[in-house]
Amino acid sequence: MSKKLRVGVIFGGRSGEHEVSLRSAESVINALDRDKYEVVPIAITKEGRWLKSSEATHLLPSTVIESADTHVAILGDPTDRGLASISDRGPSDVRESLDVVFPALHGTYGEDGTIQGLLDMAGVPYVGCGVLASSVGMDKVVMKRLFREASLPIVDFTHFLRTQWESDAESVAARIIDEIGFPCFVKPANLGSSVGISKATDRASLNRAIELAARFDRKIIVERAVDAREIEVSVLGNDQPRASLPGELVPQTAEFYDYRAKYVDADGARLIIPANLPPETISEVQELAIRAFQAIDGSGLSRVDFFLLRDSLKILLNEINTMPGFTVISMYPKLWEASGVSYQELVDQLIELAIERHSEKSRNVTSYT
Repeated sequence: MSKKLRVGVIFGGRSGEHEVSLRSAESVINALDRDKYEVVPIAITKEGRWLKSSEATHLLPSTVIESADTHVAILGDPTDRGLASISDRGPSDVRESLDVVFPALHGTYGEDGTIQGLLDMAGVPYVGCGVLASSVGMDKVVMKRLFREASLPIVDFTHFLRTQWESDAESVAARIIDEIGFPCFVKPANLGSSVGISKATDRASLNRAIELAARFDRKIIVERAVDAREIEVSVLGNDQPRASLPGELVPQTAEFYDYRAKYVDADGARLIIPANLPPETISEVQELAIRAFQAIDGSGLSRVDFFLLRDSLKILLNEINTMPGFTVISMYPKLWEASGVSYQELVDQLIELAIERHSEKSRNVTSYT
């Protein structure tokens, strides 16, 4: 009998998307085949403390956090490749090896390249994009600049720093009105799940929207609002990625697909999977999704979001999410389900891709003589 892979599922984190991460991790933990994997749930509290429960395998993430009794950490030492138990006197000699990590983390410190860098230093294979793609995918300004460099069609945008707004709000607002106009969407540049996003229709609502976004990030992006259908495509793979059938999001209880519509209101949005699109449009969004994934040097998985303009049927690339919501009812896995890949098969493939990518990177020579 072959040895089970020890899979560390990391969730929670110091992020405005902490609660979303718990839901994703719950679905991943429940989907992992216990005949193939030994599951090691690892919780990160909102304060950044890493915890591992002694009752690891069949607990929901919220329970793991509450019952966790061991303080742990992953050390940036590739000779350990696992968890170190932490006491008041520092790391102990007790180590638990991990074969692969599934970071079911969203937002800052989880989806932005930081934990990916730690795992690279530790020499542990992990699911999803690497440091570069993760950090670029989190920063909407850098992301859109790369999309523009790759000749991908995007929505008009501008950006500014929180300190610029605080020192000269009048000139910042004037530039936004001149370059973008109303209506527009104001967003923190480095956050997901629609946290801190709002729509501005005049100067007063623009002020409020900027004040909200500035609570979550030092960099704020403003995008022109468009009258469009929201189309999403899931991408899976490493050097030869493939795209799922597209789906459509139709907000029901809000003007746009905000945090409440995503995670609070049961009827916040209607998902149409697959989207009702002509074959040529399906092919086009799939091609653009793969090009966007490759533009940021993606690996493992990403969800790519588009606007389909109602008046012209022109496709505009909105953004890429390198660790999208991963509950069983989230768009990313649902799109693959419609494309013939079940949730459990998807988790298996992502683990295989993580090990494949780690093996490929391990071919690099790290010394020069």
